[in-house]
Amino acid sequence: MLSHVVLMTFTDADDAAKAKDLLEGLVGAVPQVRTLQAHLDELHTPVSAHLCLITTHEDEADLRGYQEHPAHLELAQWLRPRLAARVVVDFGS
Repeated sequence: MLSHVVLMTFTDADDAAKAKDLLEGLVGAVPQVRTLQAHLDELHTPVSAHLCLITTHEDEADLRGYQEHPAHLELAQWLRPRLAARVVVDFGS
């Protein structure tokens, strides 16, 4: 199992809630996603990201399949111009 964690900071923090909804809409639409969690930051500290996305995939090939899926690519076209920063950690369990 491979976990994919993405922390996102938006140029406009208000976009985080819409991004969360759009990301959650990928469940069932992208077969390579085993689980998906999207969480908004609650404390708003100076070092906080606005959104944390955690997905799990069977393996690296499934992660790539998710990243290349048309539904994910369409969402990314909306998402990327709104991001001020993004960091990713991928790890196996």
